[in-house]
Amino acid sequence: MKPTIRPATFTDLDRLMEIFEAARRFMESTGNPNQWINGYPQRELIAEEINQEHCYVCQDEEGKTIGTFCFVPSPDPNYARIEDGVWLNDAPYHVIHRLASDGSEKGIFKACIDWCALQDTNLRADTHADNKVMQHLLEKNGFIRCGIIYVSNGTPRIAYQRKG
Repeated sequence: MKPTIRPATFTDLDRLMEIFEAARRFMESTGNPNQWINGYPQRELIAEEINQEHCYVCQDEEGKTIGTFCFVPSPDPNYARIEDGVWLNDAPYHVIHRLASDGSEKGIFKACIDWCALQDTNLRADTHADNKVMQHLLEKNGFIRCGIIYVSNGTPRIAYQRKG
């Protein structure tokens, strides 16, 4: 399977919310019940990401949307301060946020990361300490654990960077 990546549109919004719900269930089932709580990511946030042209969809060979992620150019204000480590460099970067799939296909993470690496070789991401699946996928795909950052609600996340 070779998925395709395209910018999300407002007509994708209902499907994206279904994918985020599937991802929340998966995270709960794998020991990560606290990362995406209280309906996060909210529909309004994703609509704003679409409006800013930061949200992308991953489609299977039949054109069904099976994954999504946000790809945001630097600077990310949450990444301005890092504890217990340092970033690999201070060069401009893109952040990968809210990467999720509906679980129907394997390889969505790699397809999304490979697409992102074609756009910018300096990539950053973060994840919850309980999200062992995402930590494994990031490290398996060349990301280096750099330290701890805090997201807008004040909770810590493990910060990663990959430079090409």
